[in-house]
Amino acid sequence: MLKFLLAGLLLSSGAALAADQTLVVYNWAEYLPKKVLQQFTQETGVKVRYSTYESNEAMYAKVKTVKGEGYDVLVPSTYYVDRMRREGLLQKIDKSRLTHLDNLNPRLLNQPYDPQNDYSIPYLWGTTGIAYDAAKLPPGQLTRWADLWEPAYKNKLLLLNDMREVFSMGLKLLGHSINTTDENQIRAAYEKLAELMPNVRIFDAESPKTKFLAREVVAGMLWNGEAYMAGRENAHIKYVYPQEGPMMWMDSLVISAGAKNVDGAHRFIDFVLRPDIARQIGEEIGYSSPNLAAIQLLPETVRNNPTVYPSDEDLKNAEFQADVGAALPIYDQYWQRLKTRR
Repeated sequence: MLKFLLAGLLLSSGAALAADQTLVVYNWAEYLPKKVLQQFTQETGVKVRYSTYESNEAMYAKVKTVKGEGYDVLVPSTYYVDRMRREGLLQKIDKSRLTHLDNLNPRLLNQPYDPQNDYSIPYLWGTTGIAYDAAKLPPGQLTRWADLWEPAYKNKLLLLNDMREVFSMGLKLLGHSINTTDENQIRAAYEKLAELMPNVRIFDAESPKTKFLAREVVAGMLWNGEAYMAGRENAHIKYVYPQEGPMMWMDSLVISAGAKNVDGAHRFIDFVLRPDIARQIGEEIGYSSPNLAAIQLLPETVRNNPTVYPSDEDLKNAEFQADVGAALPIYDQYWQRLKTRR
């Protein structure tokens, strides 16, 4: 009898430990409302240890070093989902455990970076375009990426501290694919971007909107969600889809290959897919939600805001970023050289 009692106590103790197991989420800075994390813990009892990064490269380097151990849920962009799944840094998602999967827009599923969405679930998507301070610049003055090269913007611009985004701008301007692996085209983009450096005041990817709000810059490249959040604080901050075409990206929820709390990771992903939760995220963060049910819950001022939900015309020259494979070190070589030009 005592043996059975002890066994029962051990089982119940193990269950309690499992229930209390912490979930480790590694995400972009300013990309998930604290109240969502708090609500998840309140509803599930699963505690969350949350940390942030400011670039895919930084996230990838850290996760690769530890082979994914120490992390449960990650939020890489399109081309890094592709790379990480091929390198064995991600594990397959059991979609049978996701009760809210049907809320996702089918047009955003089964993309080349993860054809069956076996490893990734869309979280937020968006664009990279031009933001400017309308209190300092008249509407219509900035309509193209090429306009940023004008001498009038000397030491007045912000560029994202993101290698692929910056090179995508240069490649777009020259009429090349943002996913080129041709070193000649990458070099040409570098040379064009080097001409822009006198106009660049700062590189930032952690909270670039704050530089606009503090009026440290008058214009520059910005993610649409950052522009939306900045515009809520200062209506003079405007967002433009460049004529050459904006960049498009999808950030997805994935489970690290070294995840210790796989159950918690599935519960967290399904929680984020709930329409009420996805609405909270979309409304506060300001990026485009892939969750059709959540979009219907958004206020019209958000749902009909072209900064958040662009038209087909806005996206006619847009391009999704893809993995450039063996060409990545070439980009990095020129990126490091570019940043020393300032």
